[in-house]
Amino acid sequence: MPLTLVPIPASRFSAWQARCQAEYAADLVAAGEPPSEADRHAAESLAESFPSGAPTAHHAVFDLVHEVDGVVGYLWIGPDRSEDEAAWWVWDVVVEPGHRGKGYGRTAMLLAEDHARAAGARTLGLSVFGHNETARRLYESVGYDVTTVKMRKAL
Repeated sequence: MPLTLVPIPASRFSAWQARCQAEYAADLVAAGEPPSEADRHAAESLAESFPSGAPTAHHAVFDLVHEVDGVVGYLWIGPDRSEDEAAWWVWDVVVEPGHRGKGYGRTAMLLAEDHARAAGARTLGLSVFGHNETARRLYESVGYDVTTVKMRKAL
């Protein structure tokens, strides 16, 4: 299934950033964070990665483009926040609902590995919310191992 990574054009970047921030905040709320804190947390996270409001040399945002179906989702990849320059992170990957179940997520993850490896990465990490079982199964199926588990109980 031919899928390619195409940099998101500058003309669409701010719309992508607003969408990414809203989706991240919604996931944080689903994970138990109060909405006001989730909104602030999501905004700060994106501002840290994109201080100028545009992709940087290291943080790249790509459309996932299929030769027939067109844009089927997006991928945001870049270094993690550690001091290890060879440690990279999948910050976000989304396959649009109408295109799920066709193998695009798996292919996107393999393309992410290729991109990170070409940039000098030796590891590629990610986080997955506990409520996202589908994503967790995908990541495990392409070889990701669980390294930490955070748990919370509402009191």
